[in-house]
Amino acid sequence: MAKTDTSKSGGFDPLAILLEGRAFFGLVAIIVVFSLLSPNYLTVDNLLTMTSHVAIFGLLGLGMLLVILTGGIDLSVGSTLGLCGVMTGFFIHGIDLGPLGYTAYPPIWVVALLVCGVGALVGLVNGVLVAYFKVPSFVATLGALYAVRGIALLITDGLTYNNLGGQEALGNTGLDWLGFNRLLDIPVGVIIMAVVAIVLSITLNRTAFGRWLYATGGNARAARLSGVPTQFVTVMVFVLSGVCAAIAGLVLTSQLTSAGPTAGTTYELTAIATVVIGGAALAGGVGNVRGTLLGAFVIGFLSDGLVIVGVSNYWQMVFTGVVIVLAVLLNSIDTKKRRRPAKAAASPEKTSHNKSAQGPAKSAS
Repeated sequence: MAKTDTSKSGGFDPLAILLEGRAFFGLVAIIVVFSLLSPNYLTVDNLLTMTSHVAIFGLLGLGMLLVILTGGIDLSVGSTLGLCGVMTGFFIHGIDLGPLGYTAYPPIWVVALLVCGVGALVGLVNGVLVAYFKVPSFVATLGALYAVRGIALLITDGLTYNNLGGQEALGNTGLDWLGFNRLLDIPVGVIIMAVVAIVLSITLNRTAFGRWLYATGGNARAARLSGVPTQFVTVMVFVLSGVCAAIAGLVLTSQLTSAGPTAGTTYELTAIATVVIGGAALAGGVGNVRGTLLGAFVIGFLSDGLVIVGVSNYWQMVFTGVVIVLAVLLNSIDTKKRRRPAKAAASPEKTSHNKSAQGPAKSAS
């Protein structure tokens, strides 16, 4: 009778636990370290302020997660955030309908829908280029990064929209509600992030589209042969990424009380870092909403902690880069660790198959 190695199959493996919960343990470590370095870090007011900053990273990261799950990348989310912020200021200041001699001042909920439409349009262009014209997602979204940022600069002529409170008489007030108001003492931006996360989690885990998405990222060719509409899935994930960037643009514009065309610069890299730290594989097919949210909290709490303890902006970039590289390294180790049991399980089958194939030959001789 063959003996089984229970130490590996059912025993305590601290490395496996560390790899599985790396984002959570990293967040705990960040909170502990900065709490010891600054007495103001772990206060209720500061935690609420930091979570409002996390909402921006979280919204961008959730959209990026969908694209990365299919094996793609979206480098245009930061520029889309900036353009959507500019369009928010543009709509609030009024839409000049020149030929009609009339200026329309849409209410804030209409502004939000229009801005989300702008984000969806950017994502649609990216998705069509990738899915139907076979442009690599890196190239397509890199081009969009520059083009969309250029459009934002052209609209404002390089200037910034201020005074975004709207006019009460015209009924287009309420933008500040997103950035500064709280429900049950929770920032509205955080609640919006939580709602988006719940919707996406249900979509990924409970719907056919979620299964299509994971299948496309796991093996696009096999998914296509199995009847998965891979082109539709690819277009939709870019559209949803654009909508998430638009929502983040609305929240950030409300927090800043201004809309500048350079807002969101390099945020696409932060979004990618958020997803990677959360355990998603850049090759596609692996990742979840929970991990991405933890990654957003790691990035947000780390950045704010460095500011609170007085670390210079240059060193902040160094620390953030180290965290990203460490996250990718841990992902690589985790992937190799998962592949080993599969190879070990496959090798005995291959050996037994070879023996059975050789047995009749020996007896015949």
